[in-house]
Amino acid sequence: MTPKKRLLRVLNKQAVDRPPVICPGGMMNAAIVEIMTHTGNLLPEAHMDSHIMANLAADIHRLTGFENIGIPFCMTVEAEVMGSEVSYGSLSCEPKVSKEKYASFTEVICKDIPDLLCKGRVETVLNAIKESAMNYPEIPVIGNLCGPISLAASLVDPVAMLKGLRRDKDNAHRVLNYVSNVIGDFAALMIGCGASVIAISDPTATGEILGPQLFEEYAVRYINQIISTIHQRETKVIVHICGNMNRVRNLLPSIQADAISVDALVNLQKLKNDFPQMITMGNVSTYLLQDGLPDTIKKTTKRLVEEGVDIIAPACGLSTSTAISQIQTLTQAVKE
Repeated sequence: MTPKKRLLRVLNKQAVDRPPVICPGGMMNAAIVEIMTHTGNLLPEAHMDSHIMANLAADIHRLTGFENIGIPFCMTVEAEVMGSEVSYGSLSCEPKVSKEKYASFTEVICKDIPDLLCKGRVETVLNAIKESAMNYPEIPVIGNLCGPISLAASLVDPVAMLKGLRRDKDNAHRVLNYVSNVIGDFAALMIGCGASVIAISDPTATGEILGPQLFEEYAVRYINQIISTIHQRETKVIVHICGNMNRVRNLLPSIQADAISVDALVNLQKLKNDFPQMITMGNVSTYLLQDGLPDTIKKTTKRLVEEGVDIIAPACGLSTSTAISQIQTLTQAVKE
């Protein structure tokens, strides 16, 4: 069974020989310093060069044992084309939004989306996906997108954004609809270039930040709007939500993703028992992968497999100082 077939069968709720072991990319990428210095395909150069981006994504797959190719390596592509200022980081530091475009929801101007998606690094990402899909037809290429709440917080001052969700609902919905349309259209372009699966990471949408009411009103609604656009193109979707999900766990089944990825704080066995219809993904602690003993990583991974977790993956974004050998311990434990 090829890695691509295995992952797609899991997302279709079909039987497989064992769980896939992946690291989707985007917020959850494995572009660690050791891989880059070993291969010479480096960040931040890879953020702006599609060939280097594709090569680095292939290096990660080849050297770690993760059974996918994940593109891009950050969550700033969409915010940049929408007008926010971005710092591209360094070899060991990921890109970040250095200045949001707007101070409040009321200031946001909804621009022509096809025009936006001809700017910035969009073409770089699409060409890297196309190159990867052509070179690795049996490996799933995962196109990564910033979730709607997190993108809104990268476009509008985050404090003002969170206040606006409560105090300016009309403009909040206007802007969330806008950013969701941008994300959905970007996803469609990724699929057209060969992405096998789309991953949406929305760390700002955690229940700890939003609470149940806002999580349902905004996060669930607009994540599902994006998922609908992707599903119309017959492509599967993974959604990652960070943090402790206790306050909103009853709302997780209402997210129409094909798999839900959660942080290490969440008990995946209990989540799977409570919602047996849900395809679960995760959730080996990234702190454990950085500093833990190999034997502990192996035992933790095997426990997740034995508990019936459908897709094994790190719980969040990996530290760039994580050693290749630590990641290989994780992937090899699944494959054994």
